[in-house]
Amino acid sequence: MSMSSASCDSGVPSNEVKTDASKDPFADTAMYPPIKAYFKGSLKVSGVHTIAYSMYGNPEGKPVLFVHGGPGGGTDPFMARYFDPKVYRIILVDQRGCGDSMPFADLTDNTTYDSVRDFELLREKLGISKWQVFGGSWGSTLSLAYAMEHPQRVTELVLRGIFLVREKELQWLYQGPGANMIFPEDWQNYEAAIPEDERGDYIAAYGRRLRGELGEDEMKKAAVAWSVWEGRTSKLRQDPWEKVKSRFGDDHFALAFARIENHYFTNKGFFPRDGFLLEKENIDKIRHIPTVIVQGRYDVVCPATSAVELKRMLPDAKLVMTLTGHSATEPEIIQELVRATDGFRPQH
Repeated sequence: MSMSSASCDSGVPSNEVKTDASKDPFADTAMYPPIKAYFKGSLKVSGVHTIAYSMYGNPEGKPVLFVHGGPGGGTDPFMARYFDPKVYRIILVDQRGCGDSMPFADLTDNTTYDSVRDFELLREKLGISKWQVFGGSWGSTLSLAYAMEHPQRVTELVLRGIFLVREKELQWLYQGPGANMIFPEDWQNYEAAIPEDERGDYIAAYGRRLRGELGEDEMKKAAVAWSVWEGRTSKLRQDPWEKVKSRFGDDHFALAFARIENHYFTNKGFFPRDGFLLEKENIDKIRHIPTVIVQGRYDVVCPATSAVELKRMLPDAKLVMTLTGHSATEPEIIQELVRATDGFRPQH
């Protein structure tokens, strides 16, 4: 099901949504106020896939591409609030198989460089010459991959929670030992979904279930366990169990999130070599692009070592360490991301 198209009156920037501040979880943060999309649409990008996208802010403003995480996480309207809507044309895209993109949770022709091509198709469709690229977690991975393929199309990079899909990063979060030593209670739930004789390789064991090889019931159970594990590890101060379960444990969300993540991680991000994004030949392509990196010092999902290694390769990039975990919704991370996008606003 593709999203319907709907333009705002006369192409004027969207008005702020009137909300009760007491019901806005970001009311006390640096985020801009809620706004409505002025356009929602879809783009057929292959014989299988149609991606959904939405646009917020100023239709004549500076374009910015929001690259969501996961992979498989999809977008949410609050993600437009990291940008000043008066000056930015904010473009949120659901990558293949997730959010409102169709077919849902489909792994066919779903790779990193398929998404890179999708962004280019959308950029051309929208008549955009260059855009800022903003992404966190998996979004930082895909943002880097896109920028390396199309450096002439990127005005700036704003990256958060750097993830390079290297073996040591996957081992840390999904295989152990690593994050399981910090969140042992939650790891018990993650490992309980896998029989003891398969626990030598959790990514492979989850993969068999998430691909449906052991039936639909096992697939759904594995999807929830995988997703909740990531949700429980994403903040310095953990959200209550029920809050995490209601989001990450939702059957619909978890199916795409877990299936697509596992698919990418099983295939090492579809990169030709471990550490590919840090290779000098690739880094040299983006060295000229102004870059801000926001990294949680206590990020357990994407540990700070990757951000530091990227900064070492990009000495002109600005690296900001926050006293937070991984989540883009932690107040200090919000503050620094908004500071970065404000700093790249057009100068009049």
